[in-house]
Amino acid sequence: MKATVLSDNIPYGELECEWGLSIFIEYGERKILLDTGSSDLFIRNAERLGIDIKDVEYGVLSHAHYDHADGMPDFFELNEKAKFYVQESCAENCYAEKEGEQKYIGIPLGMQEQYKDRLEYVSGDHKLCEGVYIIPHKTEGLYKCGERSKMYVKKGDAFETDDFAHEQSLVFDCEEGLVIFNSCSHGGADVIINEIATTFPDKKIQAIIGGFHLFDKTPEEAAALGERIKQTGIGRVVTGHCTGDEAMVILKDILGETVEQLHAGYVMEFK
Repeated sequence: MKATVLSDNIPYGELECEWGLSIFIEYGERKILLDTGSSDLFIRNAERLGIDIKDVEYGVLSHAHYDHADGMPDFFELNEKAKFYVQESCAENCYAEKEGEQKYIGIPLGMQEQYKDRLEYVSGDHKLCEGVYIIPHKTEGLYKCGERSKMYVKKGDAFETDDFAHEQSLVFDCEEGLVIFNSCSHGGADVIINEIATTFPDKKIQAIIGGFHLFDKTPEEAAALGERIKQTGIGRVVTGHCTGDEAMVILKDILGETVEQLHAGYVMEFK
């Protein structure tokens, strides 16, 4: 399996960057796109990397936030065949409290209606294709993570703390163990690792890739997460986007060479 970062916060060479994440994954003959970042940047960077977005067979949205979904309309206009797989709870209702006000941070407004034939809603464990799975959160109490980050979902006229029911992991079964992608890990990277371990009890987990949403957390919180990740025994951690520079230093201090930094154009290979 080979995964190439199309957009991330950190640029590389001629590749541009933005606050967002998009990863192109080749798994055998399958071509899968995880997220689309905040704009059509992922398409422009893909062209520079010699990747044709028209070849994508499956799209997967990690969660219902703009910095992972705003490029989806551009994807649908360019790629006429692939559907995007989202959790059944995915809706145009995600908000974050900023400067005392609720600011919309969700998927493009009107997209669910305009591209309803291109969206595939899933619930529970879902087999995308042979060896590839979409796994939702299975841990109770994740609303506490939403509370800490001041993130909410709007239901009617009321705002409820986000429990990240719209967040999902993309899991690949490789020869040397499972590889987990979870773009922001709002529910906690350690929680996600343990959820996947419980879902596939007979499988080894070799890696987790994605942001850890530590940019707004204290150094103590970042260190605590690093220790919890270390306790899982996972052998490879590739992170960036919403992890943050300060947290990356802390994670490297705890996890050592296990940790790698994501950036636009970064290529990862797994057996």
